[in-house]
Amino acid sequence: MNHLYTKKLEQADPSQVAGLARFFKTGPGQYGEGDKFLGIKVPVTRAVVKACWRQVTWPDLEACIASEYHELRLAALLALVAMYQHTGQKACIDFYLSHTASINNWDLVDLSCYPLLGEWLLDKDRTLLYDLARSGKTIWEQRIGIVSTMTFIRHGQLEDTFAIADILLHHPHDLIHKAVGWLLREAGKRDKAALESFLQPRYATMPRTMLRYAIEKFPEPERRCYLAKTQAK
Repeated sequence: MNHLYTKKLEQADPSQVAGLARFFKTGPGQYGEGDKFLGIKVPVTRAVVKACWRQVTWPDLEACIASEYHELRLAALLALVAMYQHTGQKACIDFYLSHTASINNWDLVDLSCYPLLGEWLLDKDRTLLYDLARSGKTIWEQRIGIVSTMTFIRHGQLEDTFAIADILLHHPHDLIHKAVGWLLREAGKRDKAALESFLQPRYATMPRTMLRYAIEKFPEPERRCYLAKTQAK
């Protein structure tokens, strides 16, 4: 049994399993249907990974990312992030992109994609993210497309966030609405005028959840004005 797997199993807390299963919507017909948990919360997973990522091998990562347990897949992704941050190896990116089928819940996406793909693409062509947003096989691949732009926002580069948000503007799934709204909000923190320019021709028909997230930091009178003129969705 590999090192990371062993460390994680030592932290299992069965009393937490039911709550995590509810939180990540694992019931029939829900977005996380069938996922399994060991009962390990994220701070514990982070601590385990911080302590042992240097001893983690590629076979370890393969075993963990293929696990039926959510926390082991997360551990593999966080270890991969640590490896990339310390080595810059393209092999980390290749591994990530070849295992997107296992990146199958919002936390797995959000805690891994921008420290990996976002960082990797800072000085490269970003067509990959547009392709994921437009043609991703799952909502998780599509979410990777938008959330990866967080790194660009942090470097003051907002164009890709707005362009990919436009691709996903009328996506049917609430988890995409939330992700797009979140990234628009973050872009707006950098440049409120740019966000308003994006919203003006779109806000009346965009999903209400997306809009609420996008304008969360606006002054209350502005928020009310935007929301009063939207179609209820």
